[in-house]
Amino acid sequence: MDHIDILQEMLQYIDIHIREEMNVEKLAERAGFSPYYFCRIFQCGVGTSIMEYVRNRRLAYAASELNSGRKIISIAVDYGFETHSGFSKAFRRYFGCPPEIYRAYATFDVPKIPDLSKSNQFISEFIVEPKIIAKKASFKIAGFAFKIKLPLNITSAQPHYLDPQSPVVDIDDGRKTLNKLRELWEECRADGRLEKLHRESFLKFHAEYGACYFKDNDEEKSVYLIGVEAKSRAAIPFEYDVYTIPEALFAVFSTPPSNEDNFSSILKDTWKFIFSEWFPNSGYEFDSNSIAFELYDERSTFDTGKICDICIPIKNRQL
Repeated sequence: MDHIDILQEMLQYIDIHIREEMNVEKLAERAGFSPYYFCRIFQCGVGTSIMEYVRNRRLAYAASELNSGRKIISIAVDYGFETHSGFSKAFRRYFGCPPEIYRAYATFDVPKIPDLSKSNQFISEFIVEPKIIAKKASFKIAGFAFKIKLPLNITSAQPHYLDPQSPVVDIDDGRKTLNKLRELWEECRADGRLEKLHRESFLKFHAEYGACYFKDNDEEKSVYLIGVEAKSRAAIPFEYDVYTIPEALFAVFSTPPSNEDNFSSILKDTWKFIFSEWFPNSGYEFDSNSIAFELYDERSTFDTGKICDICIPIKNRQL
């Protein structure tokens, strides 16, 4: 068995025992090398130090459990972190956002272990290059709000108003979120609400937004708003819900053109790429003083296919 085979076996061993205590000496003994030699070949073969790899895999496993409904500190302890602050700091350093933000936007399965027989094992097949736009001033979106049961904890900014009778959409499983939100869009199109919205005098642009935000510091008041951008000084009838998206620097990811059948899959893959791959390697982190949103504009046509911009508030990473 050559070094690559041994390292591949060690990566599998680490995943199997991910919740157990590990150290360099124990892992080196398992591999049949001295600690010094094992550290050297692991760094060369995998591209990172052994204990950094273990920590990052634990963070990946913890991230995959954030949609389980369990307390964050319980998940942290399971993967070897003794305090919430220590876990949050390590999580933010690796993923570019605190676990609360990741739980709201990006609950995904654990990435597969690297295939060391391939030289490009760290390069994703799904890559979307973002456009970093200048700091965007705050702006209002107006439309239709749905209260949803998601563990959102995104921003302290408040909507101007929200009808207490808004329908509650129960989305307990984060992996079903995108499909359920797509259904909300279809309902608004089918019953004519979106068409009516585009005829309103307060409309600034014929583009549509989908935005999640957190209301009154209460997880039972998470909101998904489907709407349009409104003119800054326009009067908006009380039949519409209004939210002001706070000023921020945004990274804008445009999804590859797709048809109706595979759009949800493409959208999910783009969100996954942003939080699982782009943020950890970008030098930026999520700016929790604003919110992320989706933008659908005139680029989506029958000929080009559906296109969506995912707009993520960012700031330089604080180490």
